[in-house]
Amino acid sequence: MLLIAAMILSIAGCGSSTSTTKSGDEVELKEDGVFSFVVSGEFYPFSYSDKNGKLDGFDVAVGKALAKEMGLKAKVDKQKFHGIVTAVKTNRFDAAVASHTITPERKKAVNFSTPYYYSGPVLFVQKGSGIKNVNDLKGKNIAVAKGSTYESEAQKYSKDISVYDSDVTALRALSEKKHDGVITDSITGKQAIAKGFKVEEAETLGTSEQAIAVSKKDKQLLKAINKALEQLRKDGTLKEISEKYLKTDITKKP
Repeated sequence: MLLIAAMILSIAGCGSSTSTTKSGDEVELKEDGVFSFVVSGEFYPFSYSDKNGKLDGFDVAVGKALAKEMGLKAKVDKQKFHGIVTAVKTNRFDAAVASHTITPERKKAVNFSTPYYYSGPVLFVQKGSGIKNVNDLKGKNIAVAKGSTYESEAQKYSKDISVYDSDVTALRALSEKKHDGVITDSITGKQAIAKGFKVEEAETLGTSEQAIAVSKKDKQLLKAINKALEQLRKDGTLKEISEKYLKTDITKKP
């Protein structure tokens, strides 16, 4: 029984470590001195695998910059977007830097940092389709990324919804004339057009705040992340990262 009790205590002690950030905050991390964050890896140019198979993109760069500002090592991993909030909630990662829109539903599961960029849903359609705005979507099929806020947005305009693992895959299917429209982030759609996808922007449907998701248990880590984000705003690092990957600054509130 003593052995079993010792094993239980040992297991309970695993999986987290107290580390001190550069600004003096004591935070609980999965690994001592390491900021472990997750991205989808399927949301170009925000997160994707480069030609060498390494994760890159705007979100990846922001996560690494946060780690550096906090005086921690960065460790990035990827997971299907629709499972990321649950993964953070159950402490599989310290945080998600994965272009999550702040929503009331998600706030029930995790806490969010201050926004690190601003975006919004846009309706993209096939070139020459004749669809000008959401009023033309009645009875039409709309494709979206599974688990994204764009899925609920699409349900406002049509009952015929198709879901994909990523926004890029949905846009490619639209380009191949498999759907009537795709609702996704404006930057992602514009990047697809630049890559030669036969789609065009029809209507901007609003603006949204994108933030970093952290487990509700990790209040000190959230505080440290917000401090680091504020410094990265002040010194121009966020703007620099945005302009590198997106050719525009999306980190300022419109």
